[in-house]
Amino acid sequence: MSSAFPIPVLVLFGPTASGKTEVLETLFTSAGAFSLAEIISADSMQVYRGMDIGTAKPSRELRARLPHHLIDVRAPDELFNAGDFVHLASELCVDIAARGKLPVLSGGTGFYLKNFVQGLPAAPSSDALIRRELREELSLRGAPALAKELAGCDPISAARIHINDEYRLLRALEVFRLTGKPLSSFAMNGQSALSRYRFLLIGLERPREELYRRINERCAAMFRAGLANEVRRLFEVGYTPKDPGLRAIGYHEFFEEDAAGNFTLKTNLDEVESLVARDSRHYAKRQITYFASLANNDGQPVHWVSAADAPVERIRVDMEKLFMKQGHGLMPL
Repeated sequence: MSSAFPIPVLVLFGPTASGKTEVLETLFTSAGAFSLAEIISADSMQVYRGMDIGTAKPSRELRARLPHHLIDVRAPDELFNAGDFVHLASELCVDIAARGKLPVLSGGTGFYLKNFVQGLPAAPSSDALIRRELREELSLRGAPALAKELAGCDPISAARIHINDEYRLLRALEVFRLTGKPLSSFAMNGQSALSRYRFLLIGLERPREELYRRINERCAAMFRAGLANEVRRLFEVGYTPKDPGLRAIGYHEFFEEDAAGNFTLKTNLDEVESLVARDSRHYAKRQITYFASLANNDGQPVHWVSAADAPVERIRVDMEKLFMKQGHGLMPL
């Protein structure tokens, strides 16, 4: 493979506890696996450091054998959105392909995957009033002040824009003031994902009752592995559900908030475990509904695979059909 477009990308998705990690491990580390791959995590909470058990991160041993990206890249009090994911994942796909490996996007955050596959929404057109106000502020406050403002609302764009690039500086602030969203969360360069990549979209399915049983078992295993202690350590260094990371399922259920806005940890762990399992089941139900929308992606079909019925063999066949026969050089070991 090379970084020339279109880049082949395997996208593996499924609800929480559907078995994505097991499939990846079998497909890319066992005998007869395809040539080297690297995983780009499409999980909105695995990006946070110190949140290992509750987000079901792949083990360090597996990550040593099968490289994973976009894990442990933010502190729990830092924002990470779909725009961040799309831009970082795009850079990673190009880099991974240029090194002769297969980029594999895998996770359960459907909004991230949909925006990557179908493209981010285009940035809004210019607003004359806001642009005039920004030019006046530039004259009065100076570029350093506006650059500081941009760093606070859109740090990704701020890192890319030189302080003397007045047009791009004002454009980024204009978009944020107009939409409340950073410019980095919108599409760039007008190049659609479908022109950059050749996707193989694999969706894992399980019967609802079986999935819920696996979720309950996973929650119990998390508590046995020390999830309560993990949450306590995060709380002791100052993190609370007001921070983006600890709003996650598996974390916010541990907290109680009083009328003054102060947080404490619950002591009834059986109750907390029940809440985590319930919220996880509800989340899985929403994921299943959302993943159905991925099938509507401009002619890119989703290959639905039963996670309980030899999914790796089915995925191998699909990879051979789409990638190997089209000259991408993905040869089995």
